[in-house]
Amino acid sequence: MLMFDENPSIIRWASEEIAIPYVSPVDKKRHRYYPDFLVELKNRKGEIETILIEVKPLKQTKVPKKPKRMSRGFINEANRYLINKAKWEAAEKVCNKQGWEFKILTEKEIYGKR
Repeated sequence: MLMFDENPSIIRWASEEIAIPYVSPVDKKRHRYYPDFLVELKNRKGEIETILIEVKPLKQTKVPKKPKRMSRGFINEANRYLINKAKWEAAEKVCNKQGWEFKILTEKEIYGKR
């Protein structure tokens, strides 16, 4: 949030500003997804862009590796990934319709970690 406040290209930003409906592949019910940030900025060309941003640990953005022995931890991790994927697909649809960009930021993008 400090990065947004201190960046002169950022016109405005909001946290968890919009609700996006999605169907969970785990329970097959409708839910609402509140992406972390909605940011409006002026790009290098001087054009105004709107970006919907989700912040997640890198581990949660990748398909979990199946262990040799099935565990409750792996099942929870796999379900979390499936739910996140459904949320992100719904966010992409909203962004495409609005002419926005959707980005998922991890510690890699935010802090430059590898």
